[in-house]
Amino acid sequence: MSENRWEGIDEFVAVAECSQFTAAAERLGVSSSHISRQIVRLEERLQTRLLYRSTRRVTLTEAGQTFLQHCQRLQDGREEALRAVGDLTSEPKGMLRMTCAVAYGERFIVPLVTRFMGLYPQLRVDIELSNRPLDLVHEGLDLAIRLGRLQDSRLVATRLAPRRMYLCASPSYLERYGRPHSLSELSRHNCLIGSSDIWQLEQNGREFSQRVQGNWRCNSGQAVLDAALQGVGLCQLPDYYVLEYLKNGELISLLEAHQPPNTAVWALYPQQRHLSPKVRKLVDYLKEGLAERPEYRS
Repeated sequence: MSENRWEGIDEFVAVAECSQFTAAAERLGVSSSHISRQIVRLEERLQTRLLYRSTRRVTLTEAGQTFLQHCQRLQDGREEALRAVGDLTSEPKGMLRMTCAVAYGERFIVPLVTRFMGLYPQLRVDIELSNRPLDLVHEGLDLAIRLGRLQDSRLVATRLAPRRMYLCASPSYLERYGRPHSLSELSRHNCLIGSSDIWQLEQNGREFSQRVQGNWRCNSGQAVLDAALQGVGLCQLPDYYVLEYLKNGELISLLEAHQPPNTAVWALYPQQRHLSPKVRKLVDYLKEGLAERPEYRS
């Protein structure tokens, strides 16, 4: 005779968490006698006592405490499975709050998010463009798009696209001041400083930070690019700023053997067992959309 191996588990968890048969029965919408019968049958199948019963309160035996932990995980897994299957057909809806760096967000992310919203009219989006890395949990954000290397291990990361840094200058600058052939020569050049005067470089297979100096500074990648094109100095910028100009010769790539290893564009979201449909589908959409951009085609 086959047995339902799940029978009695929901009743046992309800009794263990409520510490009363009556409260457990109210939670499950059944009678106290039904709860009692299911617990007795469960203990008979396991051949061990799970509960100590008294007129006022129910407590767990040592075996009951161990069994409860496993049963709660089983319940969580069951609900997770049901939600995951349901999300395959559910559409993104409600509010999605996200953040991204200003320039990259304006150029790459916001247009894709706008197209994504056109597919799901029940979705509302609040995008905060900021070059300050916001705390997702504290700010109540569902998603962040970050560039470079990751620092916060509390977040789950999905790689959206590659990101490579280039050190370069215009032909006019190199004609006037010469081309650097080693890292030690950087100190003799005017370096265009963006949001930081620390450049990431590589030597002998190891990445290191190089402090640079110059007479020009602006915390805008586009402004750094414009200054480099005008021959003001050397710059270090991500691929999406400079690839077009490297291809047409308006910029020259320098010290290529010392370029830092590829970093990436990341989608970050708080750690959770179940990712909501709106976040999961948007992350997939962003990854596919960025792959179609000419900047990311190999």
